[in-house]
Amino acid sequence: MNNIKIASGEEYIDSLRNRKLKVYLFGQLVENIVEHPMIRPSINAVAETFDLALQEPQLASAISPFTGERVNRFLHIAQTRDDVVLQNKMQRRLGQITGTCFQRCVGMDAFNSLFSTTFEIDKKLGTHYHSKFKTFVAEMQSKNYVIGGAMTDVKGDRSLAPHQQSDPDLFVHITKRTSEGVYITGAKAHQTGCLNSHWLLIMPTIRLTENDKDYAIVGAIPVDADGITYIYGRQSCDTRSMEGGDIDVGNAQYGGQEAMVILENVFIPNQLIFMNGEYEFASMLVERFTCYHRRSYVCKSGVGDVLIGAAATIAEYNGADKASHIKDKLIEMTHLNETIYATGIAASYQSKATLSGAFMPDDMLANVCKHHVTKMPYEISRLAQDLAGGIVVTLPSEQDFRSKEVGHLLEKYLKGKADVSTENRMRILRLIENMTMGRNAVGYLTESMHGAGSPQAQRIQIARQMQLDFKKKLAKELAGIEKNKTKILVSEISDYFGRVFDVNV
Repeated sequence: MNNIKIASGEEYIDSLRNRKLKVYLFGQLVENIVEHPMIRPSINAVAETFDLALQEPQLASAISPFTGERVNRFLHIAQTRDDVVLQNKMQRRLGQITGTCFQRCVGMDAFNSLFSTTFEIDKKLGTHYHSKFKTFVAEMQSKNYVIGGAMTDVKGDRSLAPHQQSDPDLFVHITKRTSEGVYITGAKAHQTGCLNSHWLLIMPTIRLTENDKDYAIVGAIPVDADGITYIYGRQSCDTRSMEGGDIDVGNAQYGGQEAMVILENVFIPNQLIFMNGEYEFASMLVERFTCYHRRSYVCKSGVGDVLIGAAATIAEYNGADKASHIKDKLIEMTHLNETIYATGIAASYQSKATLSGAFMPDDMLANVCKHHVTKMPYEISRLAQDLAGGIVVTLPSEQDFRSKEVGHLLEKYLKGKADVSTENRMRILRLIENMTMGRNAVGYLTESMHGAGSPQAQRIQIARQMQLDFKKKLAKELAGIEKNKTKILVSEISDYFGRVFDVNV
């Protein structure tokens, strides 16, 4: 990587060239990820995060407190409630632009959660992680690099702690400590946009005990560091991008990316280590990261905007857009989509300052947002397929449509409204297929289910914060069982209303 600051999406794409990455896809070593037809759409999606910052700087950039310069919002530490809110608005806009995962939210949320966690480690233990982390953040901002967050371990036997696994490498761990730094081994799974990043932040994935000290490692590594192997993940219909043509791809320009990251004695120097054995802070980091990241799923409302638009378009192309049940289904899709956005943006609006000064979203509402996301995109997709009709899964190929022998037959018999071209009707059908069962359904559906924790993870956090004792007291007061209303409000306001409202305003 060179030292030239990246500005535009085109410059970002150029920055990914000529790196020594060890990437395997279909059992073959990939020589050039930038020009690989399966990988390039995911690179294009990240590039849009750079161009949006240039086109709409108030939305997608911010003034860094470390450099004093305007930086990409994905690299910014949230200094105010508005900063957290603008993250969500930026995410929805990028979902609208790309119709897929644009891959930078994990890095942004890792930056913010590590900022406050390192501050509190230092405060309690007298370490110096926070100052090192601020230096790293400022350097990444000065180059405008893409940061990937690597949290999810492969986990092995889920009933066992990391140190109890039959193979210690099933969780990333320190294999050797030296005076210069540490070496780590293990694997991180489902790593969104890892090849498209410049640096990876390695983090623990679960709360740890004293016996797991060697697994309590947080550090930064360049993506082309020695000892890293990437194995690219399959996506439904992914090879369509290698067939030529663009109709059958559905969304030819943009896509998501996931890969497994294999770490074999990868070195992290001391200045890039931000946790080293402080196992008691692993749960704080994980919980803060998931708080940020679960409300980051408002990005799915931007993708939902695209799918709703596609469903409305196919209804129009079919001449069915005036039917009342069609209108009602579009209303329901919109209602579900805005519910996702509403809970996420509410979590951001109710952000509070941590001890570090960085702002963090409301944890309860962040989990409610993500729990909605595990369900509502599936219903939106079902309704989109309903409006598209069965042809969304029986549509003949683009090669047949271009064929001299049968193309004219498809032109004739795949016609909808007379004033709409058959090709355009095919294109919108393929987009719906792409988003609901094709390669971009990875980001819109399955990632919505499992990303930032599967549904039960949110239910656990919601259960922890239900405040049932407080709510029972409210009910007992109104029922005449208890008569201490004033006492209840005074004693509970910091626990409940202090979370919902800013009591200092």
